[in-house]
Amino acid sequence: MNLRSVFKTFLLWELLVGLSVTLRTLFRKKVTVNYPEEKTPQSPRFRGLHAQRRYPNGEERCIACKLCEAVCPALAITIESDIAADGTRRTTRYDIDLFKCIYCGFCEEACPVDAIVETRIHEYHMEHRGENIMTKDKLLAVGDRYEAMISADKAADAAWR
Repeated sequence: MNLRSVFKTFLLWELLVGLSVTLRTLFRKKVTVNYPEEKTPQSPRFRGLHAQRRYPNGEERCIACKLCEAVCPALAITIESDIAADGTRRTTRYDIDLFKCIYCGFCEEACPVDAIVETRIHEYHMEHRGENIMTKDKLLAVGDRYEAMISADKAADAAWR
């Protein structure tokens, strides 16, 4: 042990270096955001709560091709389908488990008819068991409620590309 290391040991040099960092940042401008009142900027490509879209005539877009289910790396999507009276294939069950979902956006990219989208909604919560499962009815309700935002985001994304 040389004299320098003994000197640093007895003067608690590492502690003094840490305190100097604290003192330097103590007088800087704070960057804390008061969350519910103030919001930070959000990326236009943020992926949040899922929604299913409808055509302007009110018909649901999903054609039960099951590409989103196949491409989902977390296996969070479950689809069951049946043939409708008019001969088209439609979903009878479309569930997304939000606890399994990793919000990668693969389902949105795989969909050939833009039926499933991830909105920019990030302020949602679950209070009871089973609320983490987004059923077809819940997804369509979210899509109906936020269709204006979804279509504006799609137009902005198309302009970006």
